[in-house]
Amino acid sequence: MTHPMRTRGFSLIEVLIASMLVGLAIAALVVANGTFTMANYAGADLTTAEFLIEQIREMTAMLPVMDPNTMTPPQFGVEADETTVAAYDDVDDFDGVTFSPPVDAARTPLPDLAAFTQTITVERLNPSNFDQVEDDSYNSDFFRVTVTIAQSNQPDRPISTANWVRARY
Repeated sequence: MTHPMRTRGFSLIEVLIASMLVGLAIAALVVANGTFTMANYAGADLTTAEFLIEQIREMTAMLPVMDPNTMTPPQFGVEADETTVAAYDDVDDFDGVTFSPPVDAARTPLPDLAAFTQTITVERLNPSNFDQVEDDSYNSDFFRVTVTIAQSNQPDRPISTANWVRARY
């Protein structure tokens, strides 16, 4: 009586299926790694954006809303004698200003973060409804400062925006 000879090892089909499964697993790991890398970059950009927003908040926190030299109601934008950022002496001077490279709380440019921009908007608010923006001639003691951080190469896609209300007093 002869016994059929048994071969040891894998058949060609089994090897092909195993190779395909290993290949799919490697491809999935590569895609996941790329996705995690992109999420990490987005998180780093958001962290930088929040840092740059806080720099503007600190810079404007102690500034009066009203011009300290003339004590007149706020005139939005920079006055004629304020030719540099260092000369900005009230909050409304920052209306419509974009810093690229961004600046820190001491108004020093941050060239290492030149890929980002800081855009600042100052608006008068209706004292009975802070959601309602009034025109520049409206007499209000409340102002909203909005800071938007974006990549320099994509200014229309903000990374982060924050705003806060300031009172004239």
